[in-house]
Amino acid sequence: MSKRFYITTAIDYVNGQPHLGHAYEKVVADVIARSRRSFGQESFFLTGLDEHGQKVQQAAVAEGKTPQAYCDKMAAIFKQLAEKLDLSIDDFVRTTEARHKQVVQSILTKLNGEGQFYRETYSGFYSTREETFLTEKDRRADGTFDPSYGEVVELKEDNYYFKLREHQAWLIDYLEKNPSFVQPEQHRNWVLGFLKHNSLDDLCSTRPSNRLNWGIPVPFDPGYVTYVWFDALVNYISIPAAHGDPVAATAVGSPLTSHNSQVSLWPADVHVIGKDILKFHAVFWPIMLKAMGAPLPKKILVHGWWQKNGEKLSKSTGNIVDPFAVIDEWGVDAFRFYVLRELDIGPDGNWTDAGFKARYEAELANGLGNLVNRSLSMLKRYRSGEVPRPSNELATEAEKVISETRSLFEHYELQKALLSIWSLVTRANQYVDQTAPFKLAKDPAQAARLDEVLYNLVEVCRILAVLLWPFLPGTASKIYSQLGLAGAPDKFAAARWGGLPAGHKIGSPAALFPKKET
Repeated sequence: MSKRFYITTAIDYVNGQPHLGHAYEKVVADVIARSRRSFGQESFFLTGLDEHGQKVQQAAVAEGKTPQAYCDKMAAIFKQLAEKLDLSIDDFVRTTEARHKQVVQSILTKLNGEGQFYRETYSGFYSTREETFLTEKDRRADGTFDPSYGEVVELKEDNYYFKLREHQAWLIDYLEKNPSFVQPEQHRNWVLGFLKHNSLDDLCSTRPSNRLNWGIPVPFDPGYVTYVWFDALVNYISIPAAHGDPVAATAVGSPLTSHNSQVSLWPADVHVIGKDILKFHAVFWPIMLKAMGAPLPKKILVHGWWQKNGEKLSKSTGNIVDPFAVIDEWGVDAFRFYVLRELDIGPDGNWTDAGFKARYEAELANGLGNLVNRSLSMLKRYRSGEVPRPSNELATEAEKVISETRSLFEHYELQKALLSIWSLVTRANQYVDQTAPFKLAKDPAQAARLDEVLYNLVEVCRILAVLLWPFLPGTASKIYSQLGLAGAPDKFAAARWGGLPAGHKIGSPAALFPKKET
């Protein structure tokens, strides 16, 4: 039984509609998962929804629905987005599912039995918006709390606390010895800085059910439900346990079995998350796993936030990007291309409608689309669609891009991988201008030279389809189809010069990215 490459995204909170940030994160993870599959590595891609907590309960009340009915409605919308984005997911978790609840309760029982929880009275301040307790150190200089916390109320109540504090020194040591655990570097530095300059508080892991009943009941005290983060983070290991992963099942203390007891997923290879939840994933989650006796994930890959027109995305101000609307107008691959080309993993990014249109026109329509269309059209016109004998004029440059792209995929440098691929698009378009096949076609003495040029162009198109498949799966498949090739270009090993044999008949060229009227 070989371990699969296991990649997850954060699970999305269902108190609002899906937005650009949700879509970007899912596309990043999908490209990584598809690239690994193209390398011949079995992969498992998990995404899903965080459906418990006070904000969900409040959103349901505001709509006159039960929490479960509200979550069911929102789950349908988020699943529709996953389909719209052409995600190759293997499972979609909802934290209201029995398979997840059972694992959460099993972990709570196990850790409580090992003395990892204690009950204590809390007296202080509470932010409903953030669902978190606040201390004096959270106050600003003037004694007030940041408006991001929303309404802050004084509260006194008993809760169960998880012993986070005693693991702080271990986590600092782990991060220093494993520099690739949190990436990119600036986010790892933030975690280390946070841990070295703050004393961790133990984690309040419950809420009294008389104040909040929309959560997973605590198995050792029915008067409480599980706090959202101790519930949500567990999804990454609850699903492997539900699928019968032996490492996960042992760690969570779960007797669950599955019809497929051969799957091996844990530890996760990559958690793809936004920087706003870095503390939970790089501090709380590793300590929770250590307490369970579970191996830690190999990498936490952290992306930044999106703005639009230099301002914060905001539904209330109307400064939003609706992924559904963009995809309906421009196509899913244009959306996938723009978010990955525009924003590298790590920093923040800025969406502009003008920038989107400019990239669509210059890089997709005039770049890739024009190259494929004119290369195949010339082969149709001058050689009746029949591939000439192989020529290696662009082979060295193509092989360099192939090698670079694979390395960049392996290191999760998706923007650089796109830039590398587009260098081959640009080179091939320059090659058309330099060789002028439309002029060669007018001179019978240049027939052999024309054959060489046409072969190099259509072979570059074939290789581009393979390299682009993780990014633009629909477009890559269209290129393959227009080349008269069966199946999908989903095997990276096919990105090797000389794959098109002499005499092969191509299909019919068609516009990949139709020009939009201005």
